[in-house]
Formats: sequence, C-alpha cells, structure tokens
Amino acid sequence: MSNKTILVIDDSASIRQVVGMTLKGAGYDVIEAGNGQEGLAKLDGVKLNLIITDINMPVMDGITFIKQAKQLPRYKFTPIMVLSTESQDGKKQEGQAAGAKAWIVKPFQPPQLLAAVAKLVLP
Repeated sequence: MSNKTILVIDDSASIRQVVGMTLKGAGYDVIEAGNGQEGLAKLDGVKLNLIITDINMPVMDGITFIKQAKQLPRYKFTPIMVLSTESQDGKKQEGQAAGAKAWIVKPFQPPQLLAAVAKLVLP
C-alpha cells in the first residue's frame, strides 16, 4: 500500500514547508513546486492523489496552472485545492470555473487543511 502523493505549489518556501510538514505528519508524500510552471513540469506521469496550489505566483499563477493541468488527460480528474490569501468571491468563482474543488484562505489551521485534504484526496 503506497502513500498518497500530493503536489504543493506555492512561491513561498515557508508556506511549502508548513504545508509539507502538515501533510507528511499525516502520512502523505509531498512533491513541491515554486510556481505554476514548475508545477506543470512535475506533472510528468507521476500518480498524484491531490494538487494544492496558491493563486498569486510569479511566472505562472494558480488559475492558469489549474486550466493547463485540467487539459492533461492523466490529470484531468486529479482534484485541485486552492490555498491562497485571496478571499474574494470573484477569484473563487474563477478558480471553480477553472476546475478547483476547494478553496482555503491563508493563514490556515493544519486541522482545517487536513480535513479538506481527506475529503478531496483520490483513493
């Protein structure tokens, strides 16, 4: 029984560290990327059970990443959760339209994150 793998995309190394530690502590494997373009590069056939992405990032933002990830047959159905300081309804609707399944606003509480992950993560 292999662990479930989650891709975490955020331009803040400290956020990646906190999210990574939270997820690893709950038994998940974590792959990290610093922006949407790096995130897409990680979509190289590896099995992912969930993707967590920030919205505001340099090079490629989260909405663009979600749209492009959803075009890839292998990742079309991989659930994507947004973890962002953005809390505006407009942004959330844009994220949902692109394919995001959940939205958590930073700063987050680890139990809140893990509860959302547990609901979304693919078996």
